Amino acid sequence: MVHRLREVLLLFSFLAILPKATGVEAYSRGGVIQESAAYCLSWRLAVEANNVRAWRTVPSQCLRYVETYMLGGQYDRDLDLIVDQILSYVNEIVPSSDGMDAWILDVDDTCISNVFYYRGKRYGCDPYDPAGFRAWALKGGCPAIPAVLGLFDYLVQSGFKVFLVTGRDKEALGQVTIDNLHIQGFIGYERIILRTAEFIGQSAVAYKSEIRRQLEKEGYRIWGNVGDQWSDLQGECLGNRTFKLPNPMYFVP
Repeated sequence: MVHRLREVLLLFSFLAILPKATGVEAYSRGGVIQESAAYCLSWRLAVEANNVRAWRTVPSQCLRYVETYMLGGQYDRDLDLIVDQILSYVNEIVPSSDGMDAWILDVDDTCISNVFYYRGKRYGCDPYDPAGFRAWALKGGCPAIPAVLGLFDYLVQSGFKVFLVTGRDKEALGQVTIDNLHIQGFIGYERIILRTAEFIGQSAVAYKSEIRRQLEKEGYRIWGNVGDQWSDLQGECLGNRTFKLPNPMYFVP
């Protein structure tokens, strides 16, 4: 019995010194979680820098990371910093008296948030569900993104004409979107532009480029363009400056 106990103790001693002797670290569950979080941070940075393109879903191992990012405060801090940069730029501009100085703001996850919808879609780990999103949008319950609402109010009060340009379908979602924005405090914009039949099937880049081109033909000077998708900020007639807001939950081509 004593001999057997001595063998067990020797075995545990050997296992304890093995990692140090070989240089191989034994990862705990916490270590695996930390490694996954590090990967997800790198993935999100690559997404925001537009180095990862045409991605269909958030990596499954990043579900909790994206949830924590969106709801844990970092997303709001990132928005505050970006809006501070926008406001610094706005304050350098002296609007003319002709009323043709314009800004363009996207709607979904720029002005109003869909984070509660995407919570049910595992924060983008599930594939895009057009019918599900339409049903959500028809409820008209998207909350305002506070930092952007503050920016919107400041632009309107400063004499800029603000255009809200969205890929939402005008026929199906036009009135509910207008009502949702109004309830959330987006009052005083020059015009809201939704996707009409002539633009169905076009990419967001092509559609929004054409809308901006039309505004410039009307004589508007686009000083800034704000959106959460790179497709909001690419193409033609982009304006003087573009500002990308964070969104690690989905990609719109």
